[in-house]
Amino acid sequence: MTDLRDSFFSSAPTLKARAPGRIEFIGNHTDYNGGEVLGAAIDRYVTAELALREDQRIRLMSSLSERVVDLSMDAVEPQSGEDSWANYPLGVFTVLRNSGIEFERGFEIYFDSDLPLGAGLSSSAAIELATLEALCAQAGVELERSQRVLLAQKAENDFVGVPCGMLDQAVSCFGNPDQLVHIDCAQVRFASVPMPSGYHFWIFNSQEKHSLVDSLYAERNRECKAALAALQGEYPQWKQLVDASPEVIETLLADQPALRRRAQHVVNEHRRVQECLKALAAGDMDRVGELLYASHDSSRDLFENSTPALDGLVDSLRGQPGVCGARLTGGGFGGAAMALTTAAFKNDHAQAIVDQYRNNRPAAPEPAVIHVQTGEGSGVLLR
Repeated sequence: MTDLRDSFFSSAPTLKARAPGRIEFIGNHTDYNGGEVLGAAIDRYVTAELALREDQRIRLMSSLSERVVDLSMDAVEPQSGEDSWANYPLGVFTVLRNSGIEFERGFEIYFDSDLPLGAGLSSSAAIELATLEALCAQAGVELERSQRVLLAQKAENDFVGVPCGMLDQAVSCFGNPDQLVHIDCAQVRFASVPMPSGYHFWIFNSQEKHSLVDSLYAERNRECKAALAALQGEYPQWKQLVDASPEVIETLLADQPALRRRAQHVVNEHRRVQECLKALAAGDMDRVGELLYASHDSSRDLFENSTPALDGLVDSLRGQPGVCGARLTGGGFGGAAMALTTAAFKNDHAQAIVDQYRNNRPAAPEPAVIHVQTGEGSGVLLR
């Protein structure tokens, strides 16, 4: 792909930025419901190399495609089909420009990645943050990390059209090695949580590709909003779905079973995050593992955003030596399962999980296994 990259640029790149993928450790769909969530930036990245142009054109290219997206700075609009990946950087450019940042010249950005797409590791947020870091550096603009998070989230909400919370962007931005990122989404507060040493992340990508724009993600978001609106009829002081109590949910949403299940998951998942923080602080990794499994079970039974493939992977991981806990990671409806393990879990153990999965699902694609560690948050590499 080097020749492809070199032929793409009309002048030498002036800077290079990168942003990591992320693991949603626990806190599934709590972010846009005002809850808390824990995530980890991983050591797999999207990089963005930027070169300035003499005209007012924007040109974008990815190492995963030979197609170039080329349009005028003054006529930026959402792309479709094979070019729809470009909506993430185009959305970032749009929100930055709308926020008052001036871009006098066009630019070219070439994206490269060792982060698998569609695996629930939020390659989309990594593209957004890498683009944002590159464009801000080129414009000479310094933004607080919390501002970067909210602008990247706005790009995905408003331009791409995915009603996501801030989890993905915040973890990609705030990540640090050997630490988790704790996000209080209602208060928009971010904190680092030490990760006990000796633990590893293994990602089992089901190879079921999911597109959050075309999936049930938006429907789940609407259901959560509808559940909150129904509860606010009796409890107007509840501003977010996580403010509700399980007992009231059971009563007030008794005749709306789908909304009841969604609300139960969100409220209980929010509490699981808080319990997980206490367990991590106490070094009680057995309890952390229990909470991870409980999170997956709730996603499967109440939020219904798991799949038979993800359930099969998590079931194969349960009780295996060296596995502390496992759950789906990310929006769901495909993608990957995450296992938290000790150092005793090795490649041959991971292969045994894959073999068991293949025996149980012979017609399914073979899962891809990725062993990752915590990584650095987004930033500029070269100027």
